[in-house]
Amino acid sequence: MTIATTDRLVTHIANVTRADLEEADIEKAKVFLLDTLGVGIAGSSGANVAELLATVRGWGNGDEATVWVTGERVSAQAAAIVNAYQIHCLEYDCVHEGAVVHPMATVLSTIMAYAERRSTQGRPVSGSDFMVAMIVGVDIAAYLGMAATGPVKFFRPATAGGLGATAAIARLEKLEPNGIKSAMGNMYGQTCGTLQPHAEGSPLLGLQIGFNARGALSALDLAASGFRGPYDFIDGAYGYLPMFENDQFDLEIIWQDLGKVWQMSQLSHKPFPSGRLTHGVIDALKQITSRLGISPNDIVSIKGYVPPLVHRLVGRPLIPNPEPNYAKLCLRYVAGAWMARGQVDVAEFRESGVLSDPSIHAYAAKIDVICDDNTDENALDPQRFVFELTDGRQEEITLPQVYGHPYSPLSLDENRAKFERCITYGSIALPEEKALALVSSVQNLEDIADVAELAQLTVGKLE
Repeated sequence: MTIATTDRLVTHIANVTRADLEEADIEKAKVFLLDTLGVGIAGSSGANVAELLATVRGWGNGDEATVWVTGERVSAQAAAIVNAYQIHCLEYDCVHEGAVVHPMATVLSTIMAYAERRSTQGRPVSGSDFMVAMIVGVDIAAYLGMAATGPVKFFRPATAGGLGATAAIARLEKLEPNGIKSAMGNMYGQTCGTLQPHAEGSPLLGLQIGFNARGALSALDLAASGFRGPYDFIDGAYGYLPMFENDQFDLEIIWQDLGKVWQMSQLSHKPFPSGRLTHGVIDALKQITSRLGISPNDIVSIKGYVPPLVHRLVGRPLIPNPEPNYAKLCLRYVAGAWMARGQVDVAEFRESGVLSDPSIHAYAAKIDVICDDNTDENALDPQRFVFELTDGRQEEITLPQVYGHPYSPLSLDENRAKFERCITYGSIALPEEKALALVSSVQNLEDIADVAELAQLTVGKLE
């Protein structure tokens, strides 16, 4: 048995220092930390959050960590699962396109719960240590996703995300190398995440991120107590890549950039609360209507030529009255919503009657989603859209990248505006002074002595 792959990753996890990071990577970490906190606050009003909270209350008492927005004090594991779900349930959280992973959902929910538990023990986690661990956790999750060369079979935000989250907290716990391997091996034994909820539009999709966030904390506790996990859990005979990625992987994709390119800076924003793979059609529609000075009524039909991943996951048929999670992952519905309402935001999946709105469905019926000849099973772009107009013209737009990609990013002002919009969707109002303090704390993260204070700044106030 060889564990060379594990050893190289563990060395990276344990040895990264603040000095290894570029200032641009630090700034991106703060951008996506604020973004993720914002979508987690918005997600507090998502589908089935109340049911999830009622359930975790029955899983035992605890006063270790905070449920964002409501402020309930629960065990670290319970907080991790709820906050992870809140981050992802609106489909608004950032994504690593090359990895097909939403790493911050799993990593941030885990390390925040861990940091709060540490605070109750009198062992606070500093903002500087927290930031480096967060960047390392995103690195591990993203590189594992990038190493996969075959089509997505399992839900990588949960599977790869859980291993990244475990790496982050094992680093913060300062486990020695075999301890880190045990923690991650223990996490591998709990790893889960199926795409069936994605296909059906079930809210279990985001909850699977929570399962792995909770599992990461369990895995760390086991390793810290001396419970040895399997060491060869990445590419061993029955390791993560052979099993979850069907033996279709290339480790050179990891080694060529590990320690040189920090994947935090390669994350894409989600400008809209829908599957990232649906964003291309909105980008194309905004560009074509602006460039030509036309309205959606001037469009007869749209043909979208998209990579296999996009076609497979969001090229699904439009159905008459879709559930919110189905609609968010349906390219036709998302495009129809923008054409009918001029925006795609939380309201387009929540307001009464919108999901069955005849005008949305009429516009959506104009769209055909066609699989192109891209041979990369994990590619999100390029995407090409052909528009037939009422005056007989045919116009075309090719998107090398979609708005929100690191090469076509949201500005700092747009990121702040998204955060401010998100906090209005929380289940409880967040006072303005807390919102401003949260923004300031993120910007000055390295100066914070105990990052547990970030969780307290997410707690709303009943009107």
